[in-house]
Amino acid sequence: MSGRPQARRRPVLRWVLLALVLLPVIEIAVLVMVGRAIGLWWTLGLIILVAVAGTWLARRESGRTYRELQQALSSGRMPADQVTDAILLTVGGFLLLLPGFVSDILALILILPFTRPLARRLLQALVASRALATVGGTPTGGPGRARRGPGSGTVIDGEIVDEQPPPWRGERPPQIDR
Repeated sequence: MSGRPQARRRPVLRWVLLALVLLPVIEIAVLVMVGRAIGLWWTLGLIILVAVAGTWLARRESGRTYRELQQALSSGRMPADQVTDAILLTVGGFLLLLPGFVSDILALILILPFTRPLARRLLQALVASRALATVGGTPTGGPGRARRGPGSGTVIDGEIVDEQPPPWRGERPPQIDR
């Protein structure tokens, strides 16, 4: 059974390694194309402008998400959306640190308040499907590994031979010092 989780991780690791190799190549190609189209200095200025504006936006949205997280926790609600937003903002902030237009576009998709809900739903669906696969079911409930509900295990018949009453029978149970 120890080989199964490792087999599941390998495809994810392959995608991450592929992205780490392809992203710089794509970034360089896009930078060269933009540099040829608008010139070196305009390209550098545009990269700096997007990085500064994106950083400001990420800080503003992070503060807003932190306040919403505190409100959800203080009211007793589950802060799933706020935690997901915090993850997306962290990844978006990291992508803004990378020089290039492709990473900046991906970062803005994760950071902008009107595009983040779509990214949030995608991330939550991905995490939910991975969690269901790990637990033993399928996201759709269709064929796959069988899900077992509570009480669906093996039943063993037995009989109580001697039942000892608790020592405080008829009295108050002893108090535990806390």
